[in-house]
Amino acid sequence: MVFYGMAAVLKRLILQTVKSENNCIRRCFGEHLMQKTDPAQLSLIASAPRPSYLPHAKAFSTAEDTQAERKKTKKNETSFSNVGRKIKERIIHVLDEKGNDLGNMHRAEVIRLMDERDLRLVQRDAHAEPPEYQLMTGLQIHKERLRLREMEKAQPKAGPILTKELTFSSNIGQHDLDTKNKQIQQWIEKKYQVQITIKKGKNADEPENKTEELFNQILQTMPGIATFKSKPQAVKGGKAVMCVLRHLSKKEENTYKESQGTQKRDTLHKESRSEKESNDPHQ
Repeated sequence: MVFYGMAAVLKRLILQTVKSENNCIRRCFGEHLMQKTDPAQLSLIASAPRPSYLPHAKAFSTAEDTQAERKKTKKNETSFSNVGRKIKERIIHVLDEKGNDLGNMHRAEVIRLMDERDLRLVQRDAHAEPPEYQLMTGLQIHKERLRLREMEKAQPKAGPILTKELTFSSNIGQHDLDTKNKQIQQWIEKKYQVQITIKKGKNADEPENKTEELFNQILQTMPGIATFKSKPQAVKGGKAVMCVLRHLSKKEENTYKESQGTQKRDTLHKESRSEKESNDPHQ
């Protein structure tokens, strides 16, 4: 009996030892396998394609969406087109096809008027409160688009103003100065700015104000066309004088034309008065 009891205990100990060794082998072998595995293989395992049934999430971006909405809003505000039945506001201010003020109206009533008169609806002022719309015919919309297109073409396109430079001596001859004046006038008529630098001559007898006289002489050859952008001033340590000429603005051109017209009328009036006085026998 004692022999059988000892045998059972020994068998249990042997089984426990074998089980412990198996667990140790599994742990050690697993760690050894992870250490020996190539990192490239691990990255392939990690980057394996996910199953097709997993949904793809859309990237979240507020900046792009906001920019797209702004562009769309700007385009809608600047375009002149038929709104149709897609009136976003519930209450709008309405003008009829003749420009008469119909006051504030519900969009359902506006749609009814459109159907009854066979008219279109265009937005006039989106920033008004409530927004202002006008009922128009298809022909009126077409004419208005043409008018806006012509106005857009007539507006001058802003661009960089180019500057031409010209340098010569104060001893320049009259023939050469006339040639320079023609070149300057051509540039001014093309809306260039012209920077003119006149070097003072080495002649000791030259008057101090000769350079200023030359600038005034150049400007007088272009009446109603050019004016000083910057008046003559000394440069290069007083060895030269520089100024910049520019084309007259529209307002300045109109002012010049009005003054010329006034002077002409005054001259004609004086001549007529002198002629009457000379023909008067009592004098």
